Amino acid sequence: MILSGKEILAQLGKKIIIEPFNPARLNSNSYDLTLHNELMIYEEVVLDMRKPNRVRRLIIPEEGLVLTPHQLYLGRTVERTETYGYVPMIEGRSSVGRLGLFVHVTAGFGDVGFRGYWTLEMFAIQPVRVYPGVPICQIFYHEIKGEYEEYKSDKYQDNQDIQPSLLFKELNPDLCQKPRSNLPFGIEEIRG
Repeated sequence: MILSGKEILAQLGKKIIIEPFNPARLNSNSYDLTLHNELMIYEEVVLDMRKPNRVRRLIIPEEGLVLTPHQLYLGRTVERTETYGYVPMIEGRSSVGRLGLFVHVTAGFGDVGFRGYWTLEMFAIQPVRVYPGVPICQIFYHEIKGEYEEYKSDKYQDNQDIQPSLLFKELNPDLCQKPRSNLPFGIEEIRG
């Protein structure tokens, strides 16, 4: 079963933490999460699952940033969440989907016990302008039946930032370096 908005509110501060929380973003059975002002793109032409891939940061200016087709953008939510005793999931908002923007390519399913920011795998069908702080997706919660262990991961738990793929940690555990996020030319602010 999916929790109602009233039940999300009742569990807030107990089994559900959403920080910051804005009551205006609470829906009948979900809560709208907003887009942070940073995005990340991969620098590699061919992404390698067994290795860290170089990334570059983009800042979304107040006047917005146009996302172009055929480019994967990694973003994150402004909100940090924690979920205990429920399975959190995110879905793109229908109003965003109707603009041809996929908010999570495949990873909308969360784990019981996840703590952190949600990384968004964004892909545009046609050019679309995005803005910092826009309600981009919604989080909702499923009840879980049976015994379970809470999520534990040295990859994504307690993240503080956008998380590029860390699959290489599973496929190549001897490789202990992280994806390079601070390239010499630094953060790029794109107007457009």
